[in-house]
Amino acid sequence: METTLDFGHHRPMEIGTSSFGMQLRQWRVRRRFTQLALALEADISQRHLSFVESGRSKPSREMVLRLAEHLRVPLGEQNRMLVAAGYAPAYGDRPLTSPDMVGTREMIDRLLAGYQPYPALALDRSWTILAMNKAVPVLTEGVDPTLLTGQVNALRLTLHPQGLAPRIVNLPAWRSHILRRLSHDIELSADQSLIDLLEELKSYPGGHRAAGRVAYQPSDIAVPLVLDHPRGQLSFISATTIFGTAVNITLADMMVEAFLPADGWTAEFLRGEFDPVD
Repeated sequence: METTLDFGHHRPMEIGTSSFGMQLRQWRVRRRFTQLALALEADISQRHLSFVESGRSKPSREMVLRLAEHLRVPLGEQNRMLVAAGYAPAYGDRPLTSPDMVGTREMIDRLLAGYQPYPALALDRSWTILAMNKAVPVLTEGVDPTLLTGQVNALRLTLHPQGLAPRIVNLPAWRSHILRRLSHDIELSADQSLIDLLEELKSYPGGHRAAGRVAYQPSDIAVPLVLDHPRGQLSFISATTIFGTAVNITLADMMVEAFLPADGWTAEFLRGEFDPVD
């Protein structure tokens, strides 16, 4: 089993200078909660919540975490809120290269290997590729080599005019799917790097093809990724695995994206090209 690229990529935790009350209000507004609704969810009085937001009352550590949980605040941002409230961070932020993360790296390797002969990648929250299995080159075949050096962003690689885009038969539909998904990520995380990435991706050509356009029916369950290949079109449906019980920020921000065959021909082709791992 081969994994490549920078498995040690690590995004350091950013501790801001804004007050806890300001951060709490920003997340509350972002999640479209009124003070009353959040107070009811967290089982506290609206008056007390108002005092916490205004800085007139200091929350306990338990209350910080309770409010953050109800607002679905990412673990790294929960640490930031704790520090702003005067408490130590609750969640570790160790990179995958740390000695005590060996077991995690092995788990991810096994997960990627388990998807073979189908392509699968491990990605961080910014969509940087951390690792991949041996079947991924069927997706990246023919892309500009400069897009595969350094920290490789999977979404940039997909929609860049010198990336996968020229091979994507249903580029307008797939591009729309990616932009919607990235917009959803931004809604959840408010990550500025993702906002910048979205603007970059929007600037790329959308793609229009007179032939080979895929028609979608109401009964279809997902938008496929349809790629041109010398031996025929390959059709994939993507599936995402996240680590929902993670208490380490690195793992919580990670996902595994697998591309499963959407038709029999694609499945047969991949089985012929890539033997499953022993």
